[in-house]
Amino acid sequence: MAVSARTTLEFPSEFPIKVMGRHDSDLRALTQAIVERHTGVLADSSVRVRKSTDGNFLAVTYLVVAQSQAQLDDVYRELTACEAVLMAL
Repeated sequence: MAVSARTTLEFPSEFPIKVMGRHDSDLRALTQAIVERHTGVLADSSVRVRKSTDGNFLAVTYLVVAQSQAQLDDVYRELTACEAVLMAL
């Protein structure tokens, strides 16, 4: 019997979206605009930014209230199409 690796989410649900890119890019502004286009305006408390130890990379985590899997799929599709984004989790 095969076990699915995909976990079923219940919506609406708080969901963290983590984006990584080079520190010298305008990563936060670009990715926040993408996320907010799909989820609405985020409070500053819903955004966390961390620099890598060497300062070359930036990780931005957005805590959103996801309404559906389709909404999350749209966010990730647009984030991964953004040239400043190296990885979106």
